[in-house]
Amino acid sequence: MENKDCFGILDRVFPVTGNGLREIVKDCFKCPDRTLCLSDALKTEQGIELRSDLIDRTVSSGLIQRLKRWSRKKELSRLAEHAKNRKKR
Repeated sequence: MENKDCFGILDRVFPVTGNGLREIVKDCFKCPDRTLCLSDALKTEQGIELRSDLIDRTVSSGLIQRLKRWSRKKELSRLAEHAKNRKKR
């Protein structure tokens, strides 16, 4: 399977628009690999940072919600460390 040159690049498939929000590129809706591409883009260092920022923006009230938020942040931290180690090789 031959991937396109934009495959898995967050700023190409899910760029920030003029209003400061991210949107999927219209051409991506036609692509049969869009789901896998966006999933891979969210696994990159930049994608992990985006997911972490989204967690930071959520309001968590109560102990259970705070623990879930902490757990998600910890998992993203592990993924980021793994991505850095993979990049160094």
